Amino acid sequence: MVAGLIVAGVGCGKKAPPVAPEKRLPAAPTAMSATVEANAIVLDWSIPKTRVDGTPLRDLAVVRLHRRAEGESEPAKSAMVSARQVVGWDEVAAIKLDAPGPAVVAGNSIKWTDRQGLVVGRRYIYVATVEDSTGRWSAPSERLSVLYLAAPRPPQALAVVAGDREVRLTWEPPPGLIDGSPLRGELTYVILRGTGAEGPLAAVTGEPVRDTRYTDSGLDNESLYRYAVRAVRREGPAAAYSDASASATATPVDRTAPAPPTNLVAIPSASAVRLAWNASPSPDVASYVVYRATGDGAFVRIGTTTAINLVFTDREVTAGTRYRYAVTALDAARAPNESARSNVAAVSIP
Repeated sequence: MVAGLIVAGVGCGKKAPPVAPEKRLPAAPTAMSATVEANAIVLDWSIPKTRVDGTPLRDLAVVRLHRRAEGESEPAKSAMVSARQVVGWDEVAAIKLDAPGPAVVAGNSIKWTDRQGLVVGRRYIYVATVEDSTGRWSAPSERLSVLYLAAPRPPQALAVVAGDREVRLTWEPPPGLIDGSPLRGELTYVILRGTGAEGPLAAVTGEPVRDTRYTDSGLDNESLYRYAVRAVRREGPAAAYSDASASATATPVDRTAPAPPTNLVAIPSASAVRLAWNASPSPDVASYVVYRATGDGAFVRIGTTTAINLVFTDREVTAGTRYRYAVTALDAARAPNESARSNVAAVSIP
């Protein structure tokens, strides 16, 4: 009897019933999906963690992807494993899990990009199988049908304009399809965003947008963002994604002025005027600016204080002169925004 069929309890002289070989096969891959992206079909699926009998699959060695082309009126061909192949199907990938590249493996998910001999307008059917370290093959996964549409070319002329916690994007539609034909079918767009000049790009919205403009809001001011746009062409249930457009960067800027300070009071003496005020309620105030006007003249900036300092003493005064004072708040933006002036406090020096 094969050692793998002996279970715990051998020490007491008992043996488990033999397990049928087909019960020890790896389970089939599941959850296969695909997208048409420019000149390729990108496939994702889940690799099994158990065998058919539910026991753990700890020695998975190879994941295989199989493909065939079928016409619209051609009967669907079943996928059957015989003599270590899926009969009547082409093997387009044999991915060894100890060195999976160029496949991408994350947990029990695997991604493969198929570029082999694809013909625009043809329908391709895919199944996946797995093999364990002893050469046992799983049954094929469920069939996945993919219509290889001609993808659009990338959108053109992406422009970005930074605002306060937002970036506004505009772009032009693609000039045509990658096979040289004019645009046709429904066209939508996926907005991609990354942080920093080299950050990876990821979709901003859950669903593509129909317009050729988009406002990305809720951003952090003073942070650099990088954007690109992909076009999506749909015909019925089939879809094809363009390559990303040229990227563009923008840095949102705080353009909202803080609220002004309030209740400014001025107390004169023979050689100085002491000012005090209530703080601006805005949370991003970095400093206060003090202005003074002589008589009915224009206000002139005479000093600043930090945000925690709500008093200021003006010692550059002349006896017998009337002065007017006002205070503003400055925020912490890279280009600080200044509030409106507080109330005006007027005094005369004795």
